[in-house]
Amino acid sequence: MLSIIQAAGWPIWPLIVCSVLGLALVIERFVSLKANKIVPAKLLDEAIMVSRNGIPGPDVVTQLEQNSLLGAVLATGFRTFNANPKATPEDLRANLEGAGRQAAAKLQRYLGALATIASAAPLLGLLGTVIGMIEIFGSQAGDGMGIVPGGGNPAQLAHGISIALYNTAFGLIIAIPALIFWRYFRARVDEYLLAMEVSTERFARHLLSVRKP
Repeated sequence: MLSIIQAAGWPIWPLIVCSVLGLALVIERFVSLKANKIVPAKLLDEAIMVSRNGIPGPDVVTQLEQNSLLGAVLATGFRTFNANPKATPEDLRANLEGAGRQAAAKLQRYLGALATIASAAPLLGLLGTVIGMIEIFGSQAGDGMGIVPGGGNPAQLAHGISIALYNTAFGLIIAIPALIFWRYFRARVDEYLLAMEVSTERFARHLLSVRKP
């Protein structure tokens, strides 16, 4: 691997940085986007059950908020009526929508960075290719010191070809998985957002039916 890096020249280092960052982002998103941290299967039913006889107290609300992202959104509904029992349906939905937007921002965190890596890696590979081509053309400026008089420097020619090919390959090797994972995480986030939207709407109707007059 070290010999490959040396053959690829200095343009390979930005690509190595991109590969490390991309791998870290993929691992972080896999850990953070687990279903039990976002939309636990039975959380909505449990929240409805504990509030059948009225809005629960602060302890239950805090516990719900710390459960998951969906729990934080549902807890906002409880807090709305704890703070103002006469809150209107518009107030409730506005607060839930605000909490939903915050949850969406957390779900989409780092996806922009992963998309940037997927877009930038081929360009960095292309930069390495251009630098390699410059090396190749430089080798053809022959000073008569090569194996073939006036034919350029074979070592410099080989080095330029190595830079061009290795950087192109590394750029694609980084960009393709980054793009695949970005699309996968986007689809997963969209699925979670839809589930949270449906659950929040159902929870809002429930709260309006059990709140105190």
